[in-house]
Amino acid sequence: MKKSTLVTLIVLVIVVVAIIWLGGSKTTPVVEEAIYQSTSTAPVVVAETTKVSAKTSKFENAELGFAVNYPTAWEADTTDTGVSFLMPIDKTQVSTVKKLQADITVSAMKCAFPPVVTVKDRGTITVNGYKLDTISMSNTDRGNKYFNRMYSLQKSGTCYTFAFSSITASVESQKLTGSNKTQAENNNKAIVNIADTAFTDMVKTFNFITGPAGQDETTVAPIKK
Repeated sequence: MKKSTLVTLIVLVIVVVAIIWLGGSKTTPVVEEAIYQSTSTAPVVVAETTKVSAKTSKFENAELGFAVNYPTAWEADTTDTGVSFLMPIDKTQVSTVKKLQADITVSAMKCAFPPVVTVKDRGTITVNGYKLDTISMSNTDRGNKYFNRMYSLQKSGTCYTFAFSSITASVESQKLTGSNKTQAENNNKAIVNIADTAFTDMVKTFNFITGPAGQDETTVAPIKK
């Protein structure tokens, strides 16, 4: 092998080794990610229920700004716009009541009751200094009897709507006859009336609350991670 060729090979090997060594010595650049951290680590409770006694519980929604007391036996389900209560039905009684429910809905709109044909009554009640409009209605469709009562409260541009609804199957559809039919009809009326009264009592406990102030994001300093 010629001397010039040997020198060329040695130079090439040195170059390759240098490239490999320099390439392996490079470190991956660290990307610093800026995150924003609140000064408060405690979560802000938006909605919660508190058992006041064996018979009474309290529902509060700090974000929507209201609170009510309701029977502990009711099952509360928080929604994006308020709360829904499912009322229990006494299964030991002969009745055809299928569902009892109460809802509180908060919406940015002007209060208006839905257009209905059959209205049982209209009126107003006063709750903590605020006047609430009320309406009740009932109708029968496809073997079911529906009864609804609604209250509405307008505060600035926000409407607070309270709605009670019941669904009762006709005694004929359940093939009840004789004394069972009469007993079911009487129990149906009593069960719905009691639930309707409890609903109105719940509405009368309604009051406005002020929730905790949120963190001003413009004042939260970024930290490096």
